[in-house]
Amino acid sequence: MRITRVVSGALLALGLAAGPAVADASPSPSASQDGGAPTRAGTAFRTATEIEQGQTATASASTGDYLYWSFPADAGRRPTVRATVKLPDRHAAETWQIDVYDGLRRRQACQYGAQTRTAAAAAPSVELTCVLRTVRAWSEQWANDPLPGTYYVRLTAVDVPTSDLGLPVEASVRVDSKDIGGSAAVDGSLAQPLIPGVALKSREDEESSSDSAVLSSLEPEDGWASGWWSDRWVWTAIGGVLAALAGVGGYALTRGTGRPSRVPPGA
Repeated sequence: MRITRVVSGALLALGLAAGPAVADASPSPSASQDGGAPTRAGTAFRTATEIEQGQTATASASTGDYLYWSFPADAGRRPTVRATVKLPDRHAAETWQIDVYDGLRRRQACQYGAQTRTAAAAAPSVELTCVLRTVRAWSEQWANDPLPGTYYVRLTAVDVPTSDLGLPVEASVRVDSKDIGGSAAVDGSLAQPLIPGVALKSREDEESSSDSAVLSSLEPEDGWASGWWSDRWVWTAIGGVLAALAGVGGYALTRGTGRPSRVPPGA
């Protein structure tokens, strides 16, 4: 009877511990409307157009231009950048490429996806994809791991024939993220996210001017370092409960009854 009560209590504890994990693992809603999405792109890192994750930004440009966008990415997320370029009716074979840089302007390698593609002559469009590595909350100084902060997307055509330079194109870019969870958690965190411009402002500048230049103002919906909670906490709690349950069960199976099972004759 005592073991039954222990098992019931352990199952109840597991249910309470797993509840937040199930809620956290559910996909977060993306932007429902793209009405406020940007319709232009920057021409350099400093003029990159800010976009939120879940938005589809568009821009009209010319073949040979460099197009820049920026977006925020927090720890524990794996961003995916998708770009589509609508080409003119008549053009030669063109190769398009997207590159992603972090807040320190370090080029981040794509984990997988078609980062570079060649559009055949007269092809209507070309689609590119770059799936980054999971953003880490902390990393060694010598490593090139993606860290929380601002990320830049650069879209351009490479090896463009001279006859195609200046032809009008329509570009669209969208960034989405997947929550990886506790498997990407690390023992450490940055003091501040890598947001260019913000770290350069001194306290005197903030007190003297409220409209000082900031190169990036976007942040995740629930704020930076929003990934402090992960399913690691849940599995740690489950492991503790199971260990306690195993200890109680083992004790109940191996303990004696308090008196000998057989009474000697004549006692």
